[in-house]
Amino acid sequence: MPEPRQDGYDNANWSSFQMFFQGWILRQQHYLDQLVTSTDKPEEELITLVSQVLSHYQQYYEAKSIVIRQDVYVVFTPPWFSSFERTFLWIAGFKPGLAFKILNNSVRDSLSEDQKEQVRELMFETRVAEKELSDEHARIQERVVAPPVVGMARLMRHNSNTESDREHRDEVDMGLRSLRETMEALVESADFVRMTTARKVVEMLSPGQAVIFLAAATQLQLKVREMGYQREAELRRRARSRATTTRRT
Repeated sequence: MPEPRQDGYDNANWSSFQMFFQGWILRQQHYLDQLVTSTDKPEEELITLVSQVLSHYQQYYEAKSIVIRQDVYVVFTPPWFSSFERTFLWIAGFKPGLAFKILNNSVRDSLSEDQKEQVRELMFETRVAEKELSDEHARIQERVVAPPVVGMARLMRHNSNTESDREHRDEVDMGLRSLRETMEALVESADFVRMTTARKVVEMLSPGQAVIFLAAATQLQLKVREMGYQREAELRRRARSRATTTRRT
């Protein structure tokens, strides 16, 4: 995919999302604490908690949708994730099918036959959606490296101001705008499938099962995040150590 614009990282919009995301992660940990200690609570309380957790995820996607409209390129290599977290991304987020792996590892043994059949049907539906989105992603990548788009990028580097060049620049602007809008639609569609899949999984489960599933999903996300920052801290430590050794020699 095209590289994100670096100046997009420092503008007021990015700073606003960064502050939101930091607070969102703190609330994520708070919800995890509630999820892992709530399995024996009354069903009404579990239903309320599940609804709150799903709303929490919805808030993230709503905030992310604003970033997508401001600079869609940045969400493909999001600076609010560590490099380790970014290795798990599929079209600017987790792959929807990951929900089924979490489901199997957390509540598979407690599923009824009817629930298992519902899961199989949703898995098929999700795989079809993933395939369609992956194919569209591939088509966009082909567009990016196609000669007309490469030619557009070269033209933008020239400062000639002839009428012909101005017309070409207008064509370039239209082409790049079309590409950007296509990418925006792709990410928004992927986010819709991600959130819809999670909600449908939860709807299949009892309140107690839903709490266990959401706890497992949240634990995985926070664990990957923790591992990512531990790795980056270790890389920084090694870099400082090498720099110190170099100065001494």
